[in-house]
Amino acid sequence: MNQEPLVHFGGGERPATILGRYANRHGLIAGATGTGKTVTLQVLAEGFSRLGVPVFLADVKGDLSGLGVPGKGLSSKGIAKRVDKIGLADYEAEGAPIVFWDLYQESGHPLRTTVSEIGPILLSRLLELNDTQEGVLNVAFSVADDEGLLLLDLKDLRSLLNFVGQNAKEISLRYGHVTSASIGAIQRRLLTLERSGGELFFGEPALQLSDLMRQDLGGRGVINVLDARKLIQNPRLYCTFLLWLLAELFEELPEKGDLDKPELVFFFDEAHLLFDDPPKALLDQIEQVVRLIRSKGVGIYFVTQNPQDIPDDVLGQLGNRVQHALRAFTPRDQKVIRAAAETFVQNPNLDVETTLTQLGVGEAVVSTLQDKGTPSMVDRCLICPPRSRMGPLTAAERKEIRKRSPVGAMYDQTLDRESAFEILTQRAEKAARELAEAEKAEAERKAREKAEKAAKKSGTRRRSSRQTPWEAAVKSAARSMGTQLGRSLLRGILGALTRR
Repeated sequence: MNQEPLVHFGGGERPATILGRYANRHGLIAGATGTGKTVTLQVLAEGFSRLGVPVFLADVKGDLSGLGVPGKGLSSKGIAKRVDKIGLADYEAEGAPIVFWDLYQESGHPLRTTVSEIGPILLSRLLELNDTQEGVLNVAFSVADDEGLLLLDLKDLRSLLNFVGQNAKEISLRYGHVTSASIGAIQRRLLTLERSGGELFFGEPALQLSDLMRQDLGGRGVINVLDARKLIQNPRLYCTFLLWLLAELFEELPEKGDLDKPELVFFFDEAHLLFDDPPKALLDQIEQVVRLIRSKGVGIYFVTQNPQDIPDDVLGQLGNRVQHALRAFTPRDQKVIRAAAETFVQNPNLDVETTLTQLGVGEAVVSTLQDKGTPSMVDRCLICPPRSRMGPLTAAERKEIRKRSPVGAMYDQTLDRESAFEILTQRAEKAARELAEAEKAEAERKAREKAEKAAKKSGTRRRSSRQTPWEAAVKSAARSMGTQLGRSLLRGILGALTRR
């Protein structure tokens, strides 16, 4: 009989496990700084990988890169002692199959999406636009759709905004009011985003979700490690990217129904940043994704210091919980501890509220979904030691892993195909040429008319006031002949009169 797929991550009165069929019911890893959250994340990621489940996680400190190589194993006295205490019969040091990603294209394969795919709602939050500016951005996206303009990178969006601004009067009549002030404000925010390196996030080749859902030749799930050491310094870009990725998974993956294990497990570290004053529409979208994405076979695990960082509507959907120590330095801290303790199914043999302040590093109180999807009673446990290295890789080790990556050939070269920037530039150049040709033709027409008028005036003056030498000679001869003829006639008449 095959054993039910599960992830064994700790031990107390009983083994701490997450059943594969309930791993897509999401989870929470919480605790104060330095209590062992990162190690718990590492152990869970390893466990899911051995189960054949691909993993995506963000490495905000650089420690999780060690997943790719074996740890010290039982040669470490501390690890050997903990392995013996938990009772891990199959423990051995090993590295997991990993792929490195990096939005800044420095320590991993580029992670890109297109402006069209991220959409105006998430982009508005990334740019911190107000409602009016967000409305103008929505108008710009509508114009792009109707004009057949691909929005791949930020230069495409900037060209589109210029086009909208130049044709604001006509566009306002069709789509709604557009002002130059709003266009200018959006352009300035885009410039700020570019200077912070955010333009590297937009472009092609865009990430294919299937490349995050790979297994190695041995059937282990590939762990996708996003190097977020630099990215976390731009919290809005960090959260926007991860939220976009969740939304893409939700939209593109088909319904899976009940599975014996997830298709993908997604760890959202520093999760409190996601819920830092989001617009209501965005918060509603987050809640909807968390609620429904489990039917697509995706499990989401939020990692944060304080469980209260997560809104109640989201927190209520996190069935697998690992709570590390909390510190009670202030009355507010005590209130947080009390609230955290009350979220667990109580264990008559454990005072959770007191225990949360006494836990050592690498200890936690846990509750996971068991038979029929009901949460287990809370239990205090030791977290298993990782099989991989607890600490970062060297630059040489990271380079070697990247060299063996199955997706490097696809993503390491940038693609820049024809899109809105090229199309609008061609339109503008064509319009400029046509305008120049029209102005030239008009100038030539006016020059011809001016020349013709000048010629007509000049011809009239010559005929009325000036004579050619030939005309003068003819007229002089005519006058002379006329005079002689007149004289002859006069003499003839007078002579006749005299004879009479």
